Parts: sequence; C-alpha cells; structure tokens
Amino acid sequence: MSLEQSPPLTRAQESRVAIERLYITMRHLFNRGFYKPSGVSGEEIRRALLILQPEIYGLVGDPQRVELDGLVYVMDRLPKGIEACRIITLASREGFEYSHFPVLVPAKRRRNCYRVDQEQMVIEVTNGRSEIYDILTHLTFMFMEADKIRRNAFQERGSKTREWEKLEAIIRAGGMVNEDEHELALTYLSSILGRTFEETQRAYRRFEETAGTNNGLFQIVYNLGMVSISEIRETGVDREINFTPMLRERVGQHLYGERWATRIKQYIWENNLQERPLHIISANPHSVMNCLYGPAALENTTTWDDLYDLALKLSQPGQQELRQQVSDYTLAHGLHELADTGGTNLLVQLIDTARINIPQLSPEISHDPAQVQAAQPLLLVMDYAFGEQAFEAMDELLKPYEPHEEPYSLNVASISIIGKAGILTGGKGDLMLPTSHIFEGTADNYPLDNDFCKADFEGHGLAVYEGAMITVLGTSLQNKDILSYFRNSSWKAVGLEMEGAHYQKAIQSHVAIRNSVPPNVKVRYAYYASDNPLITGGTLASGSLGTLGVKPTYLITIKCLEKIFSQHVTAQEAPVAE
Repeated sequence: MSLEQSPPLTRAQESRVAIERLYITMRHLFNRGFYKPSGVSGEEIRRALLILQPEIYGLVGDPQRVELDGLVYVMDRLPKGIEACRIITLASREGFEYSHFPVLVPAKRRRNCYRVDQEQMVIEVTNGRSEIYDILTHLTFMFMEADKIRRNAFQERGSKTREWEKLEAIIRAGGMVNEDEHELALTYLSSILGRTFEETQRAYRRFEETAGTNNGLFQIVYNLGMVSISEIRETGVDREINFTPMLRERVGQHLYGERWATRIKQYIWENNLQERPLHIISANPHSVMNCLYGPAALENTTTWDDLYDLALKLSQPGQQELRQQVSDYTLAHGLHELADTGGTNLLVQLIDTARINIPQLSPEISHDPAQVQAAQPLLLVMDYAFGEQAFEAMDELLKPYEPHEEPYSLNVASISIIGKAGILTGGKGDLMLPTSHIFEGTADNYPLDNDFCKADFEGHGLAVYEGAMITVLGTSLQNKDILSYFRNSSWKAVGLEMEGAHYQKAIQSHVAIRNSVPPNVKVRYAYYASDNPLITGGTLASGSLGTLGVKPTYLITIKCLEKIFSQHVTAQEAPVAE
C-alpha cells in the first residue's frame, strides 16, 4: 500500500517558508556574533532570498543583470562608502559619537554610521531587531549584486573585459568624466551591469539626486566589484559581518525607549502639564506644525489657496526662509521640540494649545474655539518609529511615571497613527484605514475600533479603503505571492506596513491589562499609499512619491486635528496607577 503523495507547496507557502528561514538564520547569526556572507551561513541567507524573489529587489535572481532600482533603494539606506568595506560591524551606541570618525547618515534612514578605516564600517543600531534584519537583508542583496559585477568584469579565460579596464581608468582619474565623455563612460558601465544604456543613465541620475550621501554610480560599481574580486583572488580578505557583544546584550531591553519616554514625562511634569488631556500623534514632524501654525506665521509673508497649497509651497526647494519663519513662530506659541539624545532617533514636539492663537487657526480645521480653550489639549507629536521600535516607544511612553516615588499615569485622551504604507487594492496616494492589524508570520492579530472611518475622508478626490492591514517583518522581503494571498484570501487585506501591530500590541496591553490608559481612549489609524508592490514599477525602489504624498498627508492631519479639537475631554487630574 503506497502512501498518498503530498501536494506541492504553493508559491505563497514557499515564500513564507523562505521568510521564516531567513529570520531564523539571521537571529542565529546575531546570537553567534559574526558570519561571512560568502560562507555557509551567508549562502543560506542568499538561497532563501533567491527563493523569495522580493519585489523590491527586482532582478536579484538574474545571474548577469544587476538590479539598479534595488541598488539605488539599498544605497539610500546604507552609509556612504559601505560598498568599499569588507568588514561591517553592527554596534549599539558605544561612544563612537565622541570619536574623531565623521558621522555618516544614510539618505533615507536615521542611523549613525562611522567609517573606521579603508576596510571597516560601523553601523549604530538602536531601533531593535527590525533594524538588524533590515540591514542584513540589504547587505545580502548588495553582496549578491557585487558578485554579478565581478563575473561581468572578467572574460571566460580570466582576463579583464575592456569595459572594466575603462572603468578602472575612470576611477584612477578621480571618478569624474567630462560632458563629452559622459555617454561613452555610461556605455562601458551598462555593459558591466548587463543593462541597457537608458537604464544605466536613469540609475546614474537617481544616484545624483542624493549625491551627498553616496559615491555615485561609477565609484559604487567599481568598489562593489573590487571587494568581491579581492575576496576571490586573495587570501585573508573575506567579507565579514560582526555584531558587538554590547549590541547583543542590549537588543530587546528597551534601554533607548525608556530614556526617551522618561525625558518626555519629565518635561510634562516640570511644566505642570500632566493634568491636560494628552493626544499622542505618530506622524512626520512638519505636518501638524504647519497645519496649526503655518497660516498665522505667514499671514503677512506669502499667499496660498488652502492648507494643501501652503504645504506644497513649504515643501519646495528654496523655501528655507519660509520654513524657518514658521519654526520661529511655533517656538513663541506653545511648541517645544525635544530632540532625542538617547539613541531612538525619534524627534518629539510637545504643543501646548493653551498658547495657540485660536482665532488664527485655519478655517479648514473645523473646531469649536470654546471647546479648545476649555480643554486645552496637549499634543505630543512623535516622529515615525521603525518596525519593532514602535512597541518599545509606545510601551515606555504609556507606562506610569514616578516623579516622587508614586506612580502617575499620563492623562491619555487619544492615540493617532498617521503614516505611509504599501497598498494592495489601489494606487499611490490613496488612503487606507485599518480595522485590524495582522502580524505576518504568526497567528497574532489585533482588531481595533478605529475612530477614523471612510466617511471622514470622502469628497476630497482620494480613494479610501477600509480593512485589515498586514504588519510585515520587513518591506524588503515581500513578494507578489504572499501579498496576493493576503489580499485575495479571507483576510482581505488592503495594505501592508511595519509598525501597526507593534503600536496596537502596546496600546492594548496598557488599556486592557495594565490599566494605565483609560478604556475610553480614542485610537486612530490612517495611512496613505506610498507604493503598490503588486504593480510592476510601483514598489518603493521605483522612486519617491514626490509631491503626490503631500495632499493625503495633510488631509489625514487635518481630520486628526478636527477629531482632537471636537473630543469632549476636559482637563482633569491624571489617574493614579494601581
């Protein structure tokens, strides 16, 4: 009697297995303390990535063609010059800020990095495991593309290609070419990359957009190739990734989040603001400020049609003077900025609405002046958290404070999460309102009573979608098979992001179990679509939103402020924690 043959795994199932294998392997290597990307452990990560074929890494599985959009995306999130380093060390905050090494901050990630010498780069990690996995995934992709460049640089018999020799000559001459030779140099480069001239030229221009935080396409390609060539042809120059003992000890301990939250609470108590109804808003640091203060600050300086038009004007290059004028005005009218010194990289703005000139608020923000003046809400605007860091930050913020050995809870009236996310059902710029957060890779799910609803945003020319949202382990590991499963199955997911479940996990624990947040606290989540990973050319790697994200950002911000200003909460004594 023969056993019935098991059905083959679907692509979605294979992809989920690959993601699980990636995270298990990376966690093991982190606990071990080091690994070599070209060694057995590094090859395991590469194999899983090739099975997964993430959309954001495009042609990573192609043996010859270098993935250019993915390379731009990754280099925007890694420090300048990392492509030339064979030793990369991930560390916690361990005193490098007091060294003579210059601080290198990537274009699209707030993390401090240090070039120790010609071979070694140190990357500070203070945002938890999500940041570690993010970095390791990007490095794996970078090394895979470096090996393609190495293979394309040599002929079958082992001699250098003519194009590689030409690139070497360009680098020896300083890495710059004059206008007459520019297209010729790009032609050589396109051959090494296995891409068309047009694709290579487009990548060159995209690297130029963030020229201060990268070495340019010519230098990056050369450095990637040389590090890979050296590892193959020389002994004792293997690529290595290390994790410092201090980092392994500190990850998951909430050290940075606790310092960050304690400093906020100290300011609130020192300024006698603890009795005010507190409204926590996770958002970018400019939209709330511009909506509340922009019209009053600029009423005699410039003209605009509405808050969206004003925001668009302030976001344009060359408007630094206007932006500074708004910033100066806010400091004199109730906004206090707490720059992070503890390592979270989370800027905080505390806005005392009692000091805002209410008659000068924009009429686009519906409000009852008497209600605002009676309640005098305190707004706490915190910058975007990163993945798992969202749990640490929100958990520490909602914990009771002990100024005099007696615990006091903050008088939290509402928590609003305003962000950007990938969409599965629409296009860039559309809105998503989660009804629940589903944790990818686990059975964890977090239903919620969202105080935002579809009717709040209708009539503004933007499509609005309500439904479940996936909190993914990393945006760089998603592929169409997994995302299509979540969209088309009974989950009926409308989008994906990295922080929602982490935030809600912290909020629910303080509301339902620890009783440090009132049960009637209003919770609001709204995201605008920064990308659609199910559409070819619609991933984050395809380029920024530009001004397309301004309207949805400010629409969500305006609706959030309207909810806060109409919320019938009066100033009262902060509740004492049990």
